[in-house]
Amino acid sequence: MSEMRVVGVLAVDDATQQQGGSSGSGESRHPVVLLQETDGKRCLQIWIGLAEAEAIALEQQGRLPERPLTHVLISDVVAALGRRLERIEITEVRGGTFYADLVFDRGLRVSARPSDSIAIALHADVPIHATEGVLTDAGVVVEDDESDESTAAAAAGASGTDEDEVDRFRAFLDNISPEDFGRSG
Repeated sequence: MSEMRVVGVLAVDDATQQQGGSSGSGESRHPVVLLQETDGKRCLQIWIGLAEAEAIALEQQGRLPERPLTHVLISDVVAALGRRLERIEITEVRGGTFYADLVFDRGLRVSARPSDSIAIALHADVPIHATEGVLTDAGVVVEDDESDESTAAAAAGASGTDEDEVDRFRAFLDNISPEDFGRSG
């Protein structure tokens, strides 16, 4: 099991629509959340919905609307019931679809979509993990000479590091196709 961190949410071309003759009107863009091992170079790209992309991005920016979004509501309900979320685990990828569990105190596990789980984990400030099987099946190694330096700078809270990492991932995505990853979250 490897701990993961959210690098960001990006829009990438949907190769399925391109192959089907996309009009080039921008409709072939689809949000993905990018995760990277905290102590490694493997990353996961999980295709997500627009609402989940917005929730994750807002959490990363520390901005939330006046009324709670679903992931905030879930966190509040869990706390009101006296339970504690310990972590989330991305447990498998099957047929291009990722699966995750919310792992609570006393061993309780609840199946959930990774996109929702990630938003909840960011809000609750709990770790995100991926199984070795998921990383073997869907992970891609990102080789970057500055990777260790960027990771250390991010841990030290250096400004601009997240944007630099997103730029590196964008360049990385320019050189791969979505078929290299699982598709759904």
